[in-house]
Amino acid sequence: MAQVELIMPKMGESVAEATIIKWLKNEGDSITLDEPLLEIATDKVDTEIPSPFEGILIKKLFNEGNVVQVGKPVALINTSANASEVKIEAATVVEQKKETAIEPSALIESVTPAIEPSQTRTEQPILSSRFYSPLVRNIAKQEGISIAELDSIAGTGAQGRVTKNDILNYLPNKGKIQSHTQNSHLPLASVVNENVQKTEFKSSPKITLMNGDEIVEMDRMRKLIADHMVMSKQVSPHVTSYVEADVTTMVQWREKVKGEFEKREKQKLTYTPIFIEALVKAIKDFPMINVSVDGTKIIIRKNINIGMAAALPSGNLIVPVVKNADRMNLFGLTATVNDLANRARTGKLVPDEIQGGTYTITNVGSFGNAMGTPIINQPQVAIMAVGAIKKKPAVIETPSGDTIGIRHMMFLSHSYDHRVVDGALGGKFLRRFADYLEQWDINREI
Repeated sequence: MAQVELIMPKMGESVAEATIIKWLKNEGDSITLDEPLLEIATDKVDTEIPSPFEGILIKKLFNEGNVVQVGKPVALINTSANASEVKIEAATVVEQKKETAIEPSALIESVTPAIEPSQTRTEQPILSSRFYSPLVRNIAKQEGISIAELDSIAGTGAQGRVTKNDILNYLPNKGKIQSHTQNSHLPLASVVNENVQKTEFKSSPKITLMNGDEIVEMDRMRKLIADHMVMSKQVSPHVTSYVEADVTTMVQWREKVKGEFEKREKQKLTYTPIFIEALVKAIKDFPMINVSVDGTKIIIRKNINIGMAAALPSGNLIVPVVKNADRMNLFGLTATVNDLANRARTGKLVPDEIQGGTYTITNVGSFGNAMGTPIINQPQVAIMAVGAIKKKPAVIETPSGDTIGIRHMMFLSHSYDHRVVDGALGGKFLRRFADYLEQWDINREI
């Protein structure tokens, strides 16, 4: 029997660590090839790590809740395979997982610097419902920042994660209670953090339990979503514009081609790739929608990466990202959308596939809703909600006069950050998106 190390795999270019949330096997248990061994979580996504070989789990090197650097061993396994062959096989599995991810944008946030293994194993963990990188935890420990104080810092990273810059910006004002006027010279994260501290208790009503009530603790993903949504509303003044679009021609075209397309390409043609194609065209017409805000600076994104909000069987929300959507035709968008949606539902996404988005679309119509007022997915500045497509009587203008006909109509809702997107830009972008859907070519081939 050979003793080998199970290595924490690389899950994306910008993911340097993961938290062990559950061991699925105990020491002494037998393991089969590709059998899930443990569940891990990054600040991007939760996933299972399968065993790349058969054997017996003889030692766990980390406990549940520990943060482990990518490339570090997490367990020791006895296997009958040759050790060198096992290492090659394991490396191949990791490389295959990497290939499933779409090439990440050059604008994705920097990788969190690693710390020495001895630090992760000896330092006392900071207990919190939020996820913190080892670097942030180390800075907090050195600066004497309490758990409650760390939890109160507004994060500007993905899903509200506290970054190195967030905690460094917070340090000059650590422990101080100052007015907004006094803090007008401070970075935005510090001002937002102070506002959170001042309003947190005032805005949270006291809850009185009643007979028959049941208390259910939020799971980890729901906590992240809640933090991210609250942060977005605090950071961005939201404005929403609406348009009702006549998408009759688009609907008729899809009904005409979807059967043959599925038979030929083994792919279902949904409305999502059609919407994404129209969004890409509108973004090219109005590039100032495809931006982010950093203090008083506007970052104009070169890449067009469209996030598509998807509901999970658990009821939680995840947003896989179609990277470089402007470089794909409708067939490429369809294949990518179907792949991401299927793997989102089965928990097979890798972290790189849910980050780097520059604009997001959510389909509230999939739940039968006519319209919605979506919350911006930070650090983006706008999000589109598409409602249910309904048949309605509508006025049809013809050269010989107006008539009444049955048309396929849908509401489009566009929420945007009023710091950088005014009503004119937000409204024109929405109208252009609707125009691309309404002017669909009934004779188009795919």
